Amino acid sequence: MSKGITRKTLFFGLIVTFALVAAFGATTASFAKSAAHKKVTITVNGLPIKTDTTNRNIYMRNVGDFENKYPWITVKPKEGLMDPPTFESKIAAGTLENVFYVYFTDPATVIPRHVAVDLTKYVKKDKIVKQMNPQLLKIFKNSKGHLFGIPWKNYTLGLLYSRTLFTAAGLNPNKPPTTWDAVRADAKKIAALGGGKIGYGEYSAYNTGGWHFTAEMFSRGGRTVTKNKASFNNAKGTAILSMLKAMRWTDNSVGTTQLLGWSDLLNEMAAGTLGMQVGALDNITWMANSASANINHYGFGVIPGTAASNKKGKGTLAGGDGWMIYKKSSAAQVQAGLLWIEFAFDNPNHFAADDVAARDGGGTVGLPEPNIWKTGSAAEKKFLAMNKKYRNVPTQYYTPFVKGMKGVQMVPETVKAQDIYAVLDTPMAQVLTNSGANVASLLSAATTAVNGILAAA
Repeated sequence: MSKGITRKTLFFGLIVTFALVAAFGATTASFAKSAAHKKVTITVNGLPIKTDTTNRNIYMRNVGDFENKYPWITVKPKEGLMDPPTFESKIAAGTLENVFYVYFTDPATVIPRHVAVDLTKYVKKDKIVKQMNPQLLKIFKNSKGHLFGIPWKNYTLGLLYSRTLFTAAGLNPNKPPTTWDAVRADAKKIAALGGGKIGYGEYSAYNTGGWHFTAEMFSRGGRTVTKNKASFNNAKGTAILSMLKAMRWTDNSVGTTQLLGWSDLLNEMAAGTLGMQVGALDNITWMANSASANINHYGFGVIPGTAASNKKGKGTLAGGDGWMIYKKSSAAQVQAGLLWIEFAFDNPNHFAADDVAARDGGGTVGLPEPNIWKTGSAAEKKFLAMNKKYRNVPTQYYTPFVKGMKGVQMVPETVKAQDIYAVLDTPMAQVLTNSGANVASLLSAATTAVNGILAAA
């Protein structure tokens, strides 16, 4: 699920204009250091629109710094990110930018279409790529292990909860539930506080219900799609919907207002009425910036079901974005494009300035994510050190997440994710709004619809 409302508004405000110090791979490094260069021009997207003056100016200053460092490379920035209709029209016309932005959901469909360059030989000895989290790099690989893109930002879904309501309900705010049964039990205790308190909140509209259904399938060891077929009409899918139905109509712990979208639950959490929800760490940033929430009131844990073991494929949904290079690019453009990506977006020497920019701009510093780096790598150590130096968040409240995530598999969103989420909104909405909803019928109808989507993909 793209969470542009929380991320894209800050992305380019955090791009700073330092000279690149990090070393690149053998092929790219020789290209960067060679005494003689032929001039090369690359097009890149992601330029903020003209009305976003501050971020557009920062982006263009970054372009200027890059061109000063590599004077034989000219960068021509274009507005926009991954807009599906525009993306398709550019492919058809052959006008896609040399360096183009993608969500984690996109490589699975872009790679088989031969739209992106195989970067494997270009990054074979690349010191930045070698430090990236292998699970995130895998999202950009094909079945043969060839790499076709570079990750930039990521998020992992976990359990966002109110430490204030946990304390009021007699629950330990340092030990959020790690199983779905415990979520249900704790939700009843929070709802029992009265005064409009809601134990657990869930989405069911605007594709967010299907997004969470998918994440909760992952946490139970299931998948929504297997071998290009819907695979949620089973005991795991039934357990998700049955639990929500019971929480709504038997426990009365999920509130009466339903058909909620992304910001609705966050506003309830920020208002102090919601105890728990599945979310991402940057939800805390949004609540602080958009709803004047006190960040000291919230904790974050792993998504229930994954903390104890990962032996049965249990995992957490991982989302994010990155960059790919257009197949029609020349070898020189590929090399220049990689220099641009690593200069502007994945440069460990930018960490300190990124954190200062975030802090001074009213953002949060010190959240454990986004963190695209391999555990123990020099880049991660620097990332963590700068986060610690400039942090303005209570990191101790995220310890359950940091400790619980060790060894948990990060599972990317599936092909045609948004279309599938739209279908899965319906069963989520039905069990939360209709006491007579038939779970088996809902899963069967959704399976037929999703298989139709996959067959047409």
